[in-house]
Amino acid sequence: MLAEAVGGWYSHSLALIADAGHMLSDVAALGLSLFAAWISRRAATPTRSYGYYRTEILAALANAATLITISVWVSFEAFQRLHAPPDVHGRAVMAIAAGGFIINIAGMWVLNGGRHENLNVRGAWLHVATDAVGNIGTVAAGAAVAFLGWRAADPVASVVIAMLVCWSAWALLKESVEVLMEGTPTGIDPDRVRNALADVAGVQAVHDLHIWSITSGRISLSAHVSVDSTRPDRDVLPELCASLRERFGITHVTLQLENECASAETLHA
Repeated sequence: MLAEAVGGWYSHSLALIADAGHMLSDVAALGLSLFAAWISRRAATPTRSYGYYRTEILAALANAATLITISVWVSFEAFQRLHAPPDVHGRAVMAIAAGGFIINIAGMWVLNGGRHENLNVRGAWLHVATDAVGNIGTVAAGAAVAFLGWRAADPVASVVIAMLVCWSAWALLKESVEVLMEGTPTGIDPDRVRNALADVAGVQAVHDLHIWSITSGRISLSAHVSVDSTRPDRDVLPELCASLRERFGITHVTLQLENECASAETLHA
């Protein structure tokens, strides 16, 4: 980050300065992600019965918002420079950006293992990945200035980098908001879940079905299930839970079994 900041000032490169600013946000973002991963392991309390898992989602949301803010600032600065491109030292830009690219690839490799299961880690990985993409664009811009004399390449590359960063951040922002709004998790079809429950012998109807995520990879479900008198509840409930676990990977389940011949009884699994 320091190398790119000093190099950007020396070479008059907005692309390098943008990368440095982005990497400054990475320091804060990675620190926030680490803090969220630590605090999310704290045990649940009577007042926070789900524990602190949502801290990771808040960290992912903050990371996404930061990325979008940086993208807007870089785009604004780049459009201003398009009218009067400054002299940029292309070879210096190439060398510094290439070094940053190597460091970011190493960071992506470290974070890659958990990015598919955890939104918090994915947010951190996206920060580093967009830095690597930015490095590639900056190297290309430096080469265009050094070998083609195209001074506008630096602000043009900055706009392209900003658009890529904004695109990746928007997906993370959308998914984080979906979790906080307790929307149905990606990849889960409520109709298929409802049909799977209805297929269990003795089930007449399923209503008040709710499916949401506590955090990445932790899906919860609650529903009212109407059953007939042909089978006892103690036989129906295990089959319902097994179907949800085996077909959809849902293990945190609360089902209320309702029977015409008896008062409704809430059962937890």
